[in-house]
Amino acid sequence: MKQLSETFHYFYSKSNSFRLCSFFLGSREAAFTYAITAAGVAHAVTTACSQGNLSQCGCDREKQGYHDQEEGWKWGGCSADVKYGVEFSRRFVDAREIKKNARRLMNLHNNEAGRKILEERMKLECKCHGVSGSCTTKTCWITLPKFREIGYLLKERYSDAVQVEPVRASRLRQPSFLRLKEARGYQKPTDTDLVYLERSPNYCEEDTATGSTGTRGRLCNGTSTLTDSCNVMCCGRGYNTHHYTRIWQCNCKFHWCCFVKCNTCSEKSEVFTCK
Repeated sequence: MKQLSETFHYFYSKSNSFRLCSFFLGSREAAFTYAITAAGVAHAVTTACSQGNLSQCGCDREKQGYHDQEEGWKWGGCSADVKYGVEFSRRFVDAREIKKNARRLMNLHNNEAGRKILEERMKLECKCHGVSGSCTTKTCWITLPKFREIGYLLKERYSDAVQVEPVRASRLRQPSFLRLKEARGYQKPTDTDLVYLERSPNYCEEDTATGSTGTRGRLCNGTSTLTDSCNVMCCGRGYNTHHYTRIWQCNCKFHWCCFVKCNTCSEKSEVFTCK
């Protein structure tokens, strides 16, 4: 399960934009974190199965030997067994959701949304077989999308996440399902919507109550116009520019006999930090 471990390490080491506070709050950042984690586990396990790294699974056996008469191709190669990966993700990731509250419903929904998006993005790849490049017969198999593609899709869902509220059962008074907040009736979110219960805290300023460290002193990109730009990252407070000069020995050559002569190289750089 080395790949699974590396997957988790990647998520938590690269998610600097989402502070720990948002993980515990029922915010849209938490929704994204849960969805991408569940999808990542399913993706990593499915990949490991296809590569033969796990003894419990392999290629998708349900598709072996099937022939599509209308399309003129048959299943071949090693189709990714995404069903196994998704089911493993359900047992592994969803197991921690034991409290019967609204946050549990939110987490489970986002977990399933991440896995659903992965399943919908499975791809059909085919290869032709025949003399001189002809396509006398064609075999096809199912492959996983690149995980970066799933990340981009979930980022879009994060931007369009919907706020929900729990609907409680009449007798036990426990949350039974989620509905869209401020919507008429009991309209539910779609299967691939990311949902959140609480609005995100203000990440610009330090807040000890939520655990937000703010963006003061954070590195930013002075030439970017995207979300890593200083204008966005520093929340309009401005930024400081630091000039550095790095000096090192370069172009070293050995001279007979016996000494090494080097040039001195230097490089100037700018570093931007939020005020």
